[in-house]
Amino acid sequence: MSKLISYAAKNTLRNTRLNANQISQYAARDFTHMSAASVSALSARNSCAESPVGFTKQSVLQQPLASVQGLGQIAKRSMFIQTQDTPNPDSLKFLPGVEVLGKGNTYDFPSSSTAHCSPLAKLLFRVEGVRAVFFGSDFITISKEESGAWGVIKPEIFAIIMDFFASGLPILHEARPNADTEIFEDDDETVMMIKELLDTRIRPTVQEDGGDIVFMGFEDGIVKLKMQGSCSSCPSSIVTLKNGVQNMLQFYIPEVVSVEQVLDDADKMANKEFERFEKSLKLKEQTKEQEPPVSIGGTPN
Repeated sequence: MSKLISYAAKNTLRNTRLNANQISQYAARDFTHMSAASVSALSARNSCAESPVGFTKQSVLQQPLASVQGLGQIAKRSMFIQTQDTPNPDSLKFLPGVEVLGKGNTYDFPSSSTAHCSPLAKLLFRVEGVRAVFFGSDFITISKEESGAWGVIKPEIFAIIMDFFASGLPILHEARPNADTEIFEDDDETVMMIKELLDTRIRPTVQEDGGDIVFMGFEDGIVKLKMQGSCSSCPSSIVTLKNGVQNMLQFYIPEVVSVEQVLDDADKMANKEFERFEKSLKLKEQTKEQEPPVSIGGTPN
């Protein structure tokens, strides 16, 4: 990334530690340090001029700081963004302190090609090393590539989130987030119980870790679920499904035989790339083992 973006990111990260009251105090201090000559001239001019009827004179120092030109915009841009670790080392949860999609709503962007409906997601994918983006009720989960470093990625993420929320632009364009699992009239009793249990017991816990579980179907005793956010690429996602979700569903709903994870095209592609990478590593190791040892003179022993 260019030096200009890095410089802006550092300055904006520093601003995240200042709340609106602190910024206003610094601004007031700057005004009070005006030169004595300027203050004297301002007082003399105000005393000589007569005020029109119905108009009350008010100096800059007496005005509310929010009404002073420029200060309102500074206060609006201030935001304290916190980060929270997730069970996935390559995913980090960003909490801007304001609502993102609202209670119970989530939206997953597994790749940059799926970010066409969100201006914020598009900006986040421009950061080098960002692999996936996930929006929650009041948080944003960023998943990075294995080679990426959080020390480089985090300042740019901070800057983008702060600038976007200050702009007032909508987070989603013509897209409906994943709301709480909706129960339809044609759902049988078992499916309704599964959906209710997911919403009340399972999804809130998973969302605390920066991810989500989406109900995809129930057939022949098998509950099909899709992992999103930090859970989609988490090494312990299978353990979470089998030991956590499956055991809970079976305890309350005897009709449930097992739980299976549904993979989308992006997940399948990622798994294929990982398998290809593992095969290439094994091939290199086998080639090294088959090579004859070489003596110091350059001839085989």
